[in-house]
Amino acid sequence: MHDTSAPLALTGDDLTAADLAAVARGGRPVTISADAKARLAAARQVVEDVIARNEPVYGLTRGLGPQVAHSLSRGDMAAFSLRTLRGRAHAVGPRLPRDQVRAVMTVRLNGLLKGGAGTTPAIAELLAELLNRSLHPQLPSIGSIGASDLCVLAHLGLALVGEGEIAVDGRVLPAGEALAAAGLTPAVLGPKDGIALCSASAFSAGLAALALYDAGEFWRLAQLAAAATLEAFRGNLTPHDPRAAAARPAPGQQAASAHLLAILAGSALADTAQARRLQDPLSIRTVGPLHGSLLAALRFLEPAVLAEVNGAGDNPLVVIEDGRLISTANFHTPALALALETLAQALAQAASGSVARTGKLLTPAISDLPLGLSPRGPGHSGLAPFLKTAQSLLQEIRHLAQPAPSDLRPAGDGVEDEITAAPQAAKKLGEALWRLRLVLGVELIVAAQAAELRGVPLAPTIAAAIAALREVVAPLDEDRPFGGDLERLDSEMLANGALLSRAGVPPLPDQA
Repeated sequence: MHDTSAPLALTGDDLTAADLAAVARGGRPVTISADAKARLAAARQVVEDVIARNEPVYGLTRGLGPQVAHSLSRGDMAAFSLRTLRGRAHAVGPRLPRDQVRAVMTVRLNGLLKGGAGTTPAIAELLAELLNRSLHPQLPSIGSIGASDLCVLAHLGLALVGEGEIAVDGRVLPAGEALAAAGLTPAVLGPKDGIALCSASAFSAGLAALALYDAGEFWRLAQLAAAATLEAFRGNLTPHDPRAAAARPAPGQQAASAHLLAILAGSALADTAQARRLQDPLSIRTVGPLHGSLLAALRFLEPAVLAEVNGAGDNPLVVIEDGRLISTANFHTPALALALETLAQALAQAASGSVARTGKLLTPAISDLPLGLSPRGPGHSGLAPFLKTAQSLLQEIRHLAQPAPSDLRPAGDGVEDEITAAPQAAKKLGEALWRLRLVLGVELIVAAQAAELRGVPLAPTIAAAIAALREVVAPLDEDRPFGGDLERLDSEMLANGALLSRAGVPPLPDQA
């Protein structure tokens, strides 16, 4: 699924969601490019020069938050960096799973390489070492409100200095012990290093980037499931005619319909006389605009994610060319939050369409197939009750699609009076995505049973998908539990993209 054959050279400029997934889930090692190393050194020199000139700079020569007017002595600046981390490592809750921790680490490392943080270069090198040696700081999941991820990222910073905890080889150890066992020396913080490590949006952006990658893969899975239903239902393909899509070029619709027709290449349905109905139920007829809107929502999220994973969200920001540090609002992530919420709404619509299509295959009066798709006839439940599982998942997806509240009781003596709730939006989206995958799994299992009962030739891609599915899920004969089959299909073929590969589903369209 992910390329792990060669190290990924991080530059601070061109990290993609697929790159991040390869590091986070595939264990792909990372290196720091030569240009990025030079940028780190140049940015650090600016910090040292500003200190020498004793210029007033937030978080460097002056305090943080309501203590911004407080001057720091040169001798206290390094200690202040450590106090900055200790004084903000207040996150709580379940620890992030391995892939999310690695995503957060990678995003923060790439952000440091942008040069805006002005961190000591050795800190970036140590962060890369932790990634490559699978040393994963334990990061609590609750503590950010989307105006930088201070309280979560402070735990990452503390692990680098040997405090907190690090997971290694399935064990959670005190950070100092884990670093020593790996032959690594804890970081020694210099001026500004504390705020450089925690004043950023790597938690929100890391989770958002993984969600963006997953959503692209699951869009393809949704297309495959819908195409399988069209084959099993003997649906009418005229709504996907390029002329129909072009007549009302809604965002994503033309690309979605073209992609669907590519999956169905070689199907007898290309001859409209093979369709059973002049007009199909809406859930089957509207796949193009429905999945097109999901694709458009993906494209709306992508630039917001890439701006965060390749940007300098630091405050203050080192401007290397001018030799200065300036205040910014780059830690604030409203565009990311809005795009995440938009995609969550689109996912709920797509999940609803999948459940409705599955229901149509299970309705004899509409599908002209046996009740419950059981080959045994009356007295057997078949797959009809399986629809309730999909409906239950849909209800949870709809709940997760509700926007995260972004109202706030001001903090920091009334100065910190605006939030985005981006981390909450990213976490909700991740939870919705795996539920969508299971909804699509139900549709695929039902469509496979329906297609086999129909007994007609299938498009090669659909035939390959059903053949692969049958290696994990046997056809229905006598009534049996299907929950375990769904979970097996998910773990062996859906979550890892194996079914998409085996079926030869075309890649995500370049443009919506």
